Amino acid sequence: MIITIEGPTAAGKSAIALQLAKALNTDIVNCDSRQIYKYMDIGTAKPSVAERQAVSHHLIDIITPDQSYNAGLFARDADAIIRTLKDQGKIPIICGGTGLYVKVLLEGLFQHPPHDPALREELHQELVEKGIAHMYQLLSEIDPDFAQNVSANDPQRILRGLEVYRATGKSISQHWAQQKRESRYQAYRILINPPRQSLYEKINLRLGSMLKSGLIDEIEGLLQQCYKWTDPGLNSLGYKEFKAYFEGEVSLAEAGEKAAQHHRNYAKRQLTWYRKQRFDLATEPQSFNLSDVIRTIQA
Repeated sequence: MIITIEGPTAAGKSAIALQLAKALNTDIVNCDSRQIYKYMDIGTAKPSVAERQAVSHHLIDIITPDQSYNAGLFARDADAIIRTLKDQGKIPIICGGTGLYVKVLLEGLFQHPPHDPALREELHQELVEKGIAHMYQLLSEIDPDFAQNVSANDPQRILRGLEVYRATGKSISQHWAQQKRESRYQAYRILINPPRQSLYEKINLRLGSMLKSGLIDEIEGLLQQCYKWTDPGLNSLGYKEFKAYFEGEVSLAEAGEKAAQHHRNYAKRQLTWYRKQRFDLATEPQSFNLSDVIRTIQA
């Protein structure tokens, strides 16, 4: 068995994962697509050093901000860790809000049609001419479910989604639905689902706390290490919004509000995704009952 703790950004997943990991004497496997990056601690809300000393966390700080990662690599890496923990008699806890990573871990990789070089080149040219916002809008129209788990600034996955649709007449989500899916693990899935208004308030407060804790210094340090705004790390949520501030185009307050708005938008997309998933337990963070969950898992 494995346990997944899922939910939108700022829902309180990490705190609950820590409680459960301590009670079960086990480890946490990170499933957040930004916490994989080294040097990006504040803006990704990584667990603190003390928390990581109290409970072992895996798949945090595994690549540099100029490197790419995807759901297939996550499933491969998480599989290896899960096998090791199970050999130790532990129940792995998968914690994070990147829904596609969990989907691929539990169901396996999407068996996609082969690449069409001519179509790919056509899409690249369209991207150059019309821009990434236009291409993301097209993807959102033909495959909203897939688009919810793709960054609006991720050309590789946006173009792949469009390529599959134009090559086959079916979206990636439709191909997923038609392929037989059997769970690769016995998983007890927990959704941490706070009321939307309180979630948005938490997002706003957390962004303010990140700024007070040195987010701007963290970004400046990344730039000083010669990482670029186009790198996957700096081009991610919570970092890219401050590019205009560093270039003198907007005030820090304006950049901060944009970052908060983008986090709220992301949370909304996550909530839409989770409504279509099946969970064993859906709970507000303050209603989470550790004893009940442990009794259910051990039954």
